[in-house]
Amino acid sequence: MHIIVIGGGVVGMTTAYELNRRGHQVTVLERHGIAGNETSKGNAAQRSYGVVYPWADPAMVLKALPWIFKRDGPLKLRVPPSVETFKFVIASLRYARSPGLFGLNKRAMLRLGIHSRQRFLALEQELDLNFDGDHKGLLHLASTPEALESYRQTHQLLNELGIASRILTPEQVREAEPGMTGNGPLYGALSYDTDGTGDCHLFSRDLAEACESRGVSLRYNTETEHLLSDENRVTGVVARNKDGKAETLEADAVVICAGCWSGQLTRQLGLKLPIYPVKGYSFTVPLADPEKAPVSTVHDDNYKVVSTRLGDRLRASGFVELADFNRDIPKARLATIRKSVESRFPGCADLMAAETWTGFRPMTPDGPPIIGRGPRENLFLNTGHGTFGWTLSAGSADVVAQLIDGEEPAVCLDAFRPGRFAE
Repeated sequence: MHIIVIGGGVVGMTTAYELNRRGHQVTVLERHGIAGNETSKGNAAQRSYGVVYPWADPAMVLKALPWIFKRDGPLKLRVPPSVETFKFVIASLRYARSPGLFGLNKRAMLRLGIHSRQRFLALEQELDLNFDGDHKGLLHLASTPEALESYRQTHQLLNELGIASRILTPEQVREAEPGMTGNGPLYGALSYDTDGTGDCHLFSRDLAEACESRGVSLRYNTETEHLLSDENRVTGVVARNKDGKAETLEADAVVICAGCWSGQLTRQLGLKLPIYPVKGYSFTVPLADPEKAPVSTVHDDNYKVVSTRLGDRLRASGFVELADFNRDIPKARLATIRKSVESRFPGCADLMAAETWTGFRPMTPDGPPIIGRGPRENLFLNTGHGTFGWTLSAGSADVVAQLIDGEEPAVCLDAFRPGRFAE
């Protein structure tokens, strides 16, 4: 079959790879000039298979309001909020209050994370990709006794699902991360032993080159305007190139992997996707002293900032901001991220010389991504991964390819079904 994949971020490129690996003819339509240049470009660099959880967390509801007003709080809200922001917040609260939903969705996402790790390991054996990738684990630091106690409950769930994890003492934390010599509060940590790291942008670009060498057609600087369809099938994709010329492309199937922009394509077919652009910030900086830097990924729960080792670089990221598509980078956001790094890994890098980034995570109001068949029999969705696109991309790409080929997906997709928001 000839299959069009709309979107050339990490989700789109892994989807293209899986389809090509199965023998399909694949065309990728990407509005940027290179792959992985939007949400995939500057994310937290963690492949956190054991950490994945739904956005609509009932335990976070009472904490959220104080965070908004706290100077270094991890949640920010642009005031006054837009209508879209307000609708997203109300929907999130409704899902958070739905009895049992958070637990069901978390287990579903963790199972997809397990599968994604398996597919990443296989993919890295199949291809020679250079993206500063590794699987040395992730530490969730506990800055309070209460945080450590909550990690014990998470540890039990991970054990049930067969995900390797350990509760560490402060001494064991410093043994695992000898560069962590800062004075930030520390009562222990939860270690996700098999989680990974990697530069998502470099991965997406390398994977795009690998796909192209295998016959995938990559159409960069190409904006997908809308889909043509009858009552049963998508009959064509109308796209416009950088010169402004529009053309209609035909395919046997279409997969939408367009992140925050996916809903624009499905709305005309009667499917509303409540995907919201949750804003995040990061900076990347060369290491001045590798011995003082993280070994892998460290999540500082004091500031809710993630610091990740990428070869000879440090990537630090943080914040959940509800500000629509605003690309401003306030100095205060970067200052908070620097505080976190300095409190844990002082002297590892010249943080004032860092390259800064902001981007939008395509978040659904309940939390799980949107994976499955769309409102036409040959339309498929693989989008809305929120903060876990890098983590879940390999797994979600594989199950979408299985669906297209008429196979039973490796992971139950009930929690990810595209039509759930209209139910």
